[in-house]
Amino acid sequence: MKTESINYYRIEKAIAFLTDHFKEQPDLDEIAGKVFMSSFHFQRVFTDWVGISPKKFIQYLTIDYLRNKIGETENMVAAAKLVGLSSQSRVHDLFVTIEGVSPQQYKTSGKGLEIFYGYHATPFGLCFIAVAEKGICRLMFMDKERRKEEFKLFSKQWQFATLVHKPTYTQQYIRKIFQPDKINLEKLELLVQGTDFQIKVWEALLKIPFGTVSSFQKIAQMIGQPGAARSVGSAVTKNSIMYFIPCHRIISANGTMGNYHLGKIRKQAMIGWEMSKVGLANLHNIS
Repeated sequence: MKTESINYYRIEKAIAFLTDHFKEQPDLDEIAGKVFMSSFHFQRVFTDWVGISPKKFIQYLTIDYLRNKIGETENMVAAAKLVGLSSQSRVHDLFVTIEGVSPQQYKTSGKGLEIFYGYHATPFGLCFIAVAEKGICRLMFMDKERRKEEFKLFSKQWQFATLVHKPTYTQQYIRKIFQPDKINLEKLELLVQGTDFQIKVWEALLKIPFGTVSSFQKIAQMIGQPGAARSVGSAVTKNSIMYFIPCHRIISANGTMGNYHLGKIRKQAMIGWEMSKVGLANLHNIS
């Protein structure tokens, strides 16, 4: 997993360059030069990370492609069936539940809870994860220099809980999230602090299939409040369990990426990585 994290930062730079210069059709040598790698090494690293060429990867992130993808996934249930469990990264989607903290714990910022936390390498860089008895209560990606800031935000959110640094315990959750076992599935629970509306939005986000995208408007329709797209957007920004509650799969209705408080390039990497995994799985199934 450590190698995957190192490779992510290299790929992130390449994605940033490709996003800005894709219309110019840069060749492999030019892309590799921008990330200070040989063409051979860059091609190998990129293929190890995502399984396809850099140019093919970025095609998933063009405005026209993403806008059409929103249309394709209008019927979320049908889209989920199309993706199915053939994609290795989709296997845990149907085994996740959300539980809100009790009203008393919400008021007192987790008083009485014991929470274990740790920092781990993942395919999308360094990750902070925190786990209570009732489930995962925080999952955030960051650069190394943000570790102190991230812990400060976390400790403020759960200021009356007992916080224990125990990476040997949290590592098992990282494996379950990013290396799911299709044979030995285990339900994973998320423990969140939020209003009823926010929790309803987060539950809707869980229904966006791996490798697809949706919009604020679509989510508002899913929860039966078609005029609440702006409020949905606000609820999405309050999500403190990244990747699992997949707010990165929300883009603007016109096909543009929109904002993402963990960085636009990381959002592009997540979407492109997921779409490429589904594409490769579908090719494998066909063959």
